[in-house]
Amino acid sequence: MLRHFLILAIAGCSALSAPPALAKNKPNIIFIMLDDLGKEWISCYGAEDIKTPHVDALAAGGMKFNNAYSMPQCTPSRATLLTGTYPYHNGYVNHWDVPRWGVGYFDWKQKRNTTFALLMKDLGYKTFATGKRQINDFRLAPDALKKHGFDDWAMWTGYETGVKGSGKRYQNPYIHTREGSKTYQGKFGPDLYIDHLVGFMRQHKDEPMCLYVPMCLPHTPFVTTPDEPDAKTNLDKHKAMVRYADKMVGRVVGALDELGLREKTLVIFTTDNGSTDGIVGTRNAVKVKGAKAKEVEAGCNAPFIANWPGTIPAGVETDALTDFSDLLPTFVELAGGKVPKDLKIDGVSIAPLLTGKVRDSPREWICAVGLGRAILDEQGVRGKEDFATRVIRDKRFKVWVSNEREIIRLHDLHQDPWEKSNLINSNKAQHKQALEKLGKVLAGMPEVDARPAYAPRAANTWDSRPRKKP
Repeated sequence: MLRHFLILAIAGCSALSAPPALAKNKPNIIFIMLDDLGKEWISCYGAEDIKTPHVDALAAGGMKFNNAYSMPQCTPSRATLLTGTYPYHNGYVNHWDVPRWGVGYFDWKQKRNTTFALLMKDLGYKTFATGKRQINDFRLAPDALKKHGFDDWAMWTGYETGVKGSGKRYQNPYIHTREGSKTYQGKFGPDLYIDHLVGFMRQHKDEPMCLYVPMCLPHTPFVTTPDEPDAKTNLDKHKAMVRYADKMVGRVVGALDELGLREKTLVIFTTDNGSTDGIVGTRNAVKVKGAKAKEVEAGCNAPFIANWPGTIPAGVETDALTDFSDLLPTFVELAGGKVPKDLKIDGVSIAPLLTGKVRDSPREWICAVGLGRAILDEQGVRGKEDFATRVIRDKRFKVWVSNEREIIRLHDLHQDPWEKSNLINSNKAQHKQALEKLGKVLAGMPEVDARPAYAPRAANTWDSRPRKKP
């Protein structure tokens, strides 16, 4: 197969588990992912309209990636990083807001929905999630996160159709914990999510931890923060929200220092996709419009920083290719395990790059899939089209692929980082070679994208997503 499809083997299920004595020597992993933020709002990536000192400190003390892909939208990014598979294999090729629209959900009973949390638990880790979910409905499955491998959690539910107050993730947030879902009157959600995280860290500081922090910030609605209550315009509120997210990053790192865990912990900082449409930031003297759900680099080439004092050298900047499918195998390898032989994934581990054993990732290409919203038909949730639009790139060249499986654009990102010049009709040898190389990658992808894997259930009153028109 020409796509990066990986099957790693272990000698029986018992090989995945780690004895407690060995587990204590494993690194902690904290994965922090902001919601809707491009590089034009991170100062260490050249943002000129804001300062993000805590994120900048992670970059200064670690490894900053230039070529790391998220997916272009919420659900595709989350499903990809959780499962190590691309949207065309896990089925989430478009956004699907489960508590709002119902029907489909991220089903723990499906083998292909195995999460990194489940595998890390088998390797002796304590697992925790806090922030934004939206791919399960906690009314129907209050223990969904437990089923997906998390020991504990504090998650905004997502807007639950018909439930008053459930749409609030910031002021007076509606949060789901082991005790159930409720509104926290007078509280600011981002503070509570990190409070729960730090509490879990203190409780399990003597055990290896895998902590998943998909922040709500700075996704719309635009709101004021406790630090900047007088912000007026949407742009001013957006800046305040980004600064508050940076402050929360600082709280997490500060807790590691307080607990004496800093050199035992890998911290990864990234975002799930580009910034909200309509918000314009300046990056390296260029005005960049928010590109969430767009094919351009500003929509899917995410800020991605790995920091691990004593293991990752300080101040490293890399052009190595990686994308969100690589996270599951990377975490498992760092934990001393292997991906089960019956679990098919697309990602490849970048652990050797992070630990200094190699200077590049094994990647020849990366891919981003996931534009627009999913639909319903008679069989359930599916992508808008049989074959979703996508982009594929190597370190220099990038192609855009249509719903008809045709390459419609070619860009030289070294010469044209803002993708203004389409080279699809160029006769230059290097352009033809790039089309041939990336065309072979495209040819190795399924002709029809998978559907999300879930068990059908009876309809609920909030199952309101429109069906596909005939």
